[in-house]
Amino acid sequence: MATSLSRILDSGDASLYDVRSKAPGPRGSLPLTPEMLLERPSGDLFGWAQSAAMGWEPSALGAREFLILSTHGGIRAADGTPVALGYHTGHWEVGLLMDAAAKELKALGAIPFAGYCTDPCDGRSQGTAAMYDSLAFRNDAASVFRRLIRSLPTRRGVMGVATCDKGLPAMMMALAASRDLPCILVPGGVTLLAEKGEDAGKVQSVGARFAHKKVSLEAASELLCRACATPGGGCQFLGTAATSQVVGEALGMSLTHSALSPSGHPIWTDMARRSARALAALESAGIAMGNILTDASVRNAIVVHAAFGGSTNLIMHLPAIAFAAGLKRPGVDDWTRINRQIPRLVDSLPNGPYPTVQVFLAGGVPEVMLHLRRAGLLETDVLTVSGEKLGAMLDWWEQSERRAALRKVLRERDGVDPDDVIMSPDRAWFAGFTPTVTFPKGNLAPSGSVIKSTAIDPAVVGGDCVFRRIGPARVFRTEHAAIAAIKSGAIRAGDIIVLMCRGPLGSGMEEIFEITVALRYLDFGRHVSVITDARFSGVSTGACIGHVTPEALAGGPIGKVREGDTIEIVIDRARLEGSVNLVVEGSVEKGNQALAERPVPSDLAPDPDLPPETRLWAALQDASGGTWGGCVFDVNEIAKRLATR
Repeated sequence: MATSLSRILDSGDASLYDVRSKAPGPRGSLPLTPEMLLERPSGDLFGWAQSAAMGWEPSALGAREFLILSTHGGIRAADGTPVALGYHTGHWEVGLLMDAAAKELKALGAIPFAGYCTDPCDGRSQGTAAMYDSLAFRNDAASVFRRLIRSLPTRRGVMGVATCDKGLPAMMMALAASRDLPCILVPGGVTLLAEKGEDAGKVQSVGARFAHKKVSLEAASELLCRACATPGGGCQFLGTAATSQVVGEALGMSLTHSALSPSGHPIWTDMARRSARALAALESAGIAMGNILTDASVRNAIVVHAAFGGSTNLIMHLPAIAFAAGLKRPGVDDWTRINRQIPRLVDSLPNGPYPTVQVFLAGGVPEVMLHLRRAGLLETDVLTVSGEKLGAMLDWWEQSERRAALRKVLRERDGVDPDDVIMSPDRAWFAGFTPTVTFPKGNLAPSGSVIKSTAIDPAVVGGDCVFRRIGPARVFRTEHAAIAAIKSGAIRAGDIIVLMCRGPLGSGMEEIFEITVALRYLDFGRHVSVITDARFSGVSTGACIGHVTPEALAGGPIGKVREGDTIEIVIDRARLEGSVNLVVEGSVEKGNQALAERPVPSDLAPDPDLPPETRLWAALQDASGGTWGGCVFDVNEIAKRLATR
């Protein structure tokens, strides 16, 4: 229905014109001292005036001030119904965590402040130009969070509340950079599975399955309706959101057994209250984030990532967190060395049957860490935000009522054995689980690539634990063209999809989840491989090889691949060695020669919809170490390069 101009210009309510220009102001007076007036910055003093105006009791304004930052989005009514939707469930309910934490801080006699920088949804962005902003957003949000922290000069500590793929790594980068401040991370938890339906990963393949007559229109409509069964939390599988929560706890930034908690539950809001107490205790004890984040805690995070079989996106995010903390950025050799020591221990979606909330009930991060400690793979002398060392927290967890009670719930209510969800290393090896990631090289990826090797379907892996495939290249330059070919039946078993010009310079290094999830849930998908300079989330099969460097637009040989070329992929899932090569007449050497002789196609170009802000991000992160360096902004290196021009 059209709205008339008169309704836009005037609401027709004469009472609106009753406007006053003066008000009495807050009652009482501020607890100032002569020393404060003589020595404190004017901003501190005026800040108290603002705080009194916002309704805080003036006489209480001398208390400690703590800042709560969040990725909260949307507007909820008091009963939880939507007034304005958020971008995703992961930032929809986190305001409740902020509320619980703020009330606890107030009860402790402190003054909480709150600030926000909402985040996008990679699930909502899949297959659209919105994905071109996704990875670049992380650095932007981290900058905003850091600026918000610095913009409250009187804060004594910072709490970060975040849930999902980009907001959570951004928050961790901001907290890591606050080395001299007490800080704590509160993960936003996970949504629950539908009682009847599919998880949020599998359901994103309904378009491809419908195209292949694997699901009806009616079924697709119902499945999509209920896939996110509860209104808050991150996805139910170990994609980037859940893996980031796991890594945050593994770093010691979150309280023990906080990652993957069920959003909206009392145990979830209790975590926020306890985190508030911990933050206040850290401030009293003089423990800052710089005391918690160390090279040892970064190594622990890689070990835990390997044991969980987490998303390959953390290969970019963890170095960025380490860089923000002023630590050495882990490289490919670090990831490979650690992954060779441990198989995947967690049988969670998308690699296994269990949703992330059941991983939480089975014991989550500390349960996995108990196995890792027994195997001698953890450095337990590191501090955590509890104020205690990791070893002491694991001792507590092993004997805790919390552990026993939640594992009992999983057994009795869900009929699931916790030891089937989180396994010992010996049991995992016996079950055929392999280490998480491999970094293949070859004439198509001379500077490296990455594959979540634990996700390759065992049915296509040889008895020697080696995946081998030789097939024809099916070349695409856009995700849209590739997914259209999959839906139309133009992609068949044995094909190798080569998707180029989708790295940082081409599309902001978009996440091509739409392709990988389609292949995972189509019968022939296990027999199709993907090679791309784009990136993946946690759901991939095939094998799917991403992060190919150099990218096509940086002169990488992937840009020279032609339709029908023969590609050879070899991935040793046990030794974590791999190669991806163009072969000619069965020869890698002849493939090398062919690539050397071919010119770079003259029509390789960035996506025409690539935003200028993302083009700038791509150039800056490339000067700062590129994707293997975490896609960060190294200001010193950038300034040095600018000075030489």
